[in-house]
Amino acid sequence: MHAAAFIPLAAICLRYTLLFSLFISPLVAVGIARSEEIKLTRNGAGLVLFVSLQRQSMS
Repeated sequence: MHAAAFIPLAAICLRYTLLFSLFISPLVAVGIARSEEIKLTRNGAGLVLFVSLQRQSMS
């Protein structure tokens, strides 16, 4: 096989990789954001800080 035959194949693979990453990256970002929220709520000090800030904003 010649090297010239790989150029169209490489271009197709690159296009599919780009398309796949454009669709998957927002899903990955949402997953990471949600995992950080879960870690924050499980942390006792973060919960105490959140509740104290909520109380201050109400008064």
